[in-house]
Amino acid sequence: MTPNRLVFNTVTALHDIYLNPKVTKGQAYRNSQLRAKYPSLVNAIDSNQHRRKRRIISPVLAERSMRRFEPVMSSLIDVFLQQILPCSQARSTVNMAQRCSRLGVDIIGQLSFGYFFKTQTEETNRHVPEVIDATAKRISVYMQLPSITPYYFENLFLLLKMKTLIKFDKTIRTLIKTRMGEDKNAHHDLYSVVTEHIGKEHDAFLPGEMWPEAIFFIMAGGVTTATTMSAAFFYLSRNPSAYDTLAEEIRSSFSSAQDICMGPRLAGCKYLRAVIDESLRMSPPTVGTLWRQQEHGDEPIIVDGHVIPPGVQVGVSMYALLHKEEYFSDPWTFSPERWLDPPEGTEETEGDKARRATMRKVFAPFIMGDRGCLGKSMAYMEASLTLARTMWFFDFERAPGREGELGGGGKQGRMGEYQLRDLFVSSNDGPNLVFKTRGDHWKALVD
Repeated sequence: MTPNRLVFNTVTALHDIYLNPKVTKGQAYRNSQLRAKYPSLVNAIDSNQHRRKRRIISPVLAERSMRRFEPVMSSLIDVFLQQILPCSQARSTVNMAQRCSRLGVDIIGQLSFGYFFKTQTEETNRHVPEVIDATAKRISVYMQLPSITPYYFENLFLLLKMKTLIKFDKTIRTLIKTRMGEDKNAHHDLYSVVTEHIGKEHDAFLPGEMWPEAIFFIMAGGVTTATTMSAAFFYLSRNPSAYDTLAEEIRSSFSSAQDICMGPRLAGCKYLRAVIDESLRMSPPTVGTLWRQQEHGDEPIIVDGHVIPPGVQVGVSMYALLHKEEYFSDPWTFSPERWLDPPEGTEETEGDKARRATMRKVFAPFIMGDRGCLGKSMAYMEASLTLARTMWFFDFERAPGREGELGGGGKQGRMGEYQLRDLFVSSNDGPNLVFKTRGDHWKALVD
């Protein structure tokens, strides 16, 4: 008897698996489909089908598209900051996982269908993050137990989550119906891009594909960046040196909050990018193994020198790889400095150069290849703008006492490590922070 799944933990395996044109997503993804007839970009196994979907959907997430979407995203980040303001004045505790998740859901609602979820300001649609979490749990079961019988599991899942799912179903139907009632070009969003391709060519998007794409687009975009930002807030609140360095960089680079936008000045904030990269390393959006298998043929593939016969699924755990000491010195320490170029005039040894190059090759929190996450540009823009503007308006620290421990390891892990749960995408809670306004800068939030 031989294993039917193998997990690797090397940079060679990472590239051998995820850059190999002969492999596709594992069969477990098929069971995660919401509609057997219409897989989404996330769980399409057939390479031709995935390529077609990616070609149609990728323009809305491209960097050029994100720059066009920036004003909408910025307005929602302003709401995020306006919601923190009264908490800062009352010195009350703020759970950043909740706030970042609501921000992420509001942003993806706009980018997908030009729809205002308003989860930051109203209770009505706050079930959406809950359903995203439940759907991630559902997919995680299939990832870990691919042999489970879908019929029985789906019925159990529906029974346990029926009330919330019915509410979510109604929300998605309202979202799509509302958008379909508007002009196709009323918003710069997924809908406007996809509808250009419905019925116009032999491999065009079909109307029935819109539903699963909407759900997985909202799921993937609504929570992954929120995890990164929550992790950044956690580590900054516990590392005074990193906090002070970032605060100095942001506050000396801009003269007003309005100046904090995508462009050369924000791109020049190298420490901000290092904080985001280190947060992605410490707390990757997906901590589990993303399974791959040979798509066609009966010839084996080679992974890190090992011969893998057809039918065996392979993968790399990004969490394990990004915490491997062979590639990252002191891997359990939050150190944005590891991502910075050496100071001018500093001579690097050949060994140091090689280590830095390897570290960059290992760093793939969004995976790589033609199955990699399309939302990389969006994630960096959302995290950069949110963190920079928060540092401009506020100072913050971990909440005092037991409240301030939320998000830390405690009995479940390392005290100084932000805790994640593997639910296909990373699930998290906290940190609890207390904010304080900086001088009169807060007035710009209420003008």
